[in-house]
Amino acid sequence: MTTERWQIPPESDDKERRIAKLARINAALMQRVERSMDQQANAYSLFQTAISLESQVRVRTEELKNTLFRLEHANSELRAARDAAEQANLVKTRFFTSVGHDLLQPLHAARLSLSAMAEFEETSQGSRLAGQVDHALSTIEDLLRTILDLSKLEAGVIKPAIQEVPLRDLFASLSLDLEPLARQKGVEFSTRPTEAMVLSDPLMLRRILQNLTANAVHYTETGKILLAARRRGTMVRIEVWDTGTGIPSADCQRIFEEFQRGSSTGGHNGNGFGLGLSIMRRMAETLNHAVGLCSKLDRGTCFSVSAPYAGISAERPAAPAPVATPPQAYGFDSAKVMVIDNEPSVLDAMHALLQRWSCDVRVALRLDRMRNIAVTGADAFRPDLIVADYHLDNGDCGLDAVRQLRARWDENLPAIVVTADHSPDIAEAVHNARCELLCKPLKPAELRVLMLHLLRA
Repeated sequence: MTTERWQIPPESDDKERRIAKLARINAALMQRVERSMDQQANAYSLFQTAISLESQVRVRTEELKNTLFRLEHANSELRAARDAAEQANLVKTRFFTSVGHDLLQPLHAARLSLSAMAEFEETSQGSRLAGQVDHALSTIEDLLRTILDLSKLEAGVIKPAIQEVPLRDLFASLSLDLEPLARQKGVEFSTRPTEAMVLSDPLMLRRILQNLTANAVHYTETGKILLAARRRGTMVRIEVWDTGTGIPSADCQRIFEEFQRGSSTGGHNGNGFGLGLSIMRRMAETLNHAVGLCSKLDRGTCFSVSAPYAGISAERPAAPAPVATPPQAYGFDSAKVMVIDNEPSVLDAMHALLQRWSCDVRVALRLDRMRNIAVTGADAFRPDLIVADYHLDNGDCGLDAVRQLRARWDENLPAIVVTADHSPDIAEAVHNARCELLCKPLKPAELRVLMLHLLRA
């Protein structure tokens, strides 16, 4: 019996290989599909995240828009408030500037009337009362001028006219004003000679130093006051030394604020309004001048102001030898004086005062009345001196009155122009018209000295 061997045909091996190959391909495809599905799931998740983030961004953007809108609205309100404040400040400045003349006009008339009344007063009690009234008027005048100065400084309408200022002449002028006051208190007032010049506004610098030296006189009962200047590189430090009561260290900054006065005032009665140093500092800031202070209680104080150095002042010519002059008479030998002012009370007071000084006076409220007085009649009034207010009615100017009278009588006719406006422009206009300037309220003694000088020149 023959045994038969079973054999797998070659086709079966090939099928198994194909099946294994297909299985591997299927597994690879499945892996690829799974990876693709994972990627799609991740993409979907990212898509969902993006949608969520976009929603959050939209919400935040809307909130930011609302915040920006509120901020813009707040800025608009702030701009409106700032504009309103600036407008109010401008209106305040214009008000004080425009009414400055009217505020000082009653004081001007009162000063003249008081001086005329004092000329007639012979009793000691009447003289004492007149002195008290004059002191009260001076106090009111100082306060009004201080308020006007503060308003102008705050509005920035004071523009410095920078030029070379010889300290020698400035020191001499301040010494002339304050040395008699210091001497009355038994205090020695001195200046250290200097030929230095500084770059500054002469009027503002004088006001600063006048305030500092006046304070030194006020707070010094015994000892000395020294006004000096020291060069420090490109700067000159102007110093006011005193041996007064001194200032506590806690007050050294506070006293520069408005309505503040040092607490160490000794036996002083508290005169003043605490505004002088505030104005002084603001003027110094306007001029870009540094202000310094050092003080010791019961030892004294030194205030300083530093200004740019501008060289050495030219030598003055030798003064002529003094000529002996006879004593001045009480009056003016019937000098003819024309007074032009738009305020009747001022005209009445000026008329009474000048008549008391033995002057032949004519007064006029307007330019047309002045012309009638000057040319009417065979013995027309020919003035020897003109006293004219700068601001007249209907836009007229006192300089026009001076020009008309000079054209009628004499181009060299002396004239005094009176004004309550201390601006440099008016001072320059008066100077260019060859007139003398006096500021309201007038001090009768100053008026009298100036009149004597002009009539006897």
